Amino acid sequence: MYVIVLLGIIGLVILIAVSIYNGLIRKRVECDNAWSQITVQLKRRHDLIPNLVETVKGYASHERETLERVIQARNSAVTAGGSVGSQAQAENVLTGALRQIFALSESYPDLKANQNFLQIQEEIASTENRISFARQHYNDSVGVYNTGIQQIPANIIAGMGGFKAKEFFEADASEAQAIKQTPQVRF
Repeated sequence: MYVIVLLGIIGLVILIAVSIYNGLIRKRVECDNAWSQITVQLKRRHDLIPNLVETVKGYASHERETLERVIQARNSAVTAGGSVGSQAQAENVLTGALRQIFALSESYPDLKANQNFLQIQEEIASTENRISFARQHYNDSVGVYNTGIQQIPANIIAGMGGFKAKEFFEADASEAQAIKQTPQVRF
């Protein structure tokens, strides 16, 4: 009788452990999927930048330094591997370089009116929005996963299963500051 009860308790503990483990796997896969969605959008942005640079080069060829910064930032972002933090940092530098090139268009009315430039600018803006949504989904998934591996009793299973906390895809300091500031409307 005691053996049956003991086997039942052991079986129940094993079922709970397997359920927790599978839940952690599901959360980790969701994080990986969310990260892959970010990389798809980042690749799309990286692919658009050479066209943007070529279009701007035709109108603002003497702005070589700005164009080279964009190209260098793009190349750094493409080759940035490893951690989420290093990728995020490289992408934040690229975002800053793109802001400079779009600000540059204000000085060149012909460029600002060029259909190719406008189309590429719209594609990049659309891609930036997609990156933002993908980043938000990734960070949400990481939050759920990181919380899951820290809660009792899942933290025990996570420790035995080698589950490690994941990094958030964080905004750079200037982007974070811009988010905190109240928008100003001027007429």
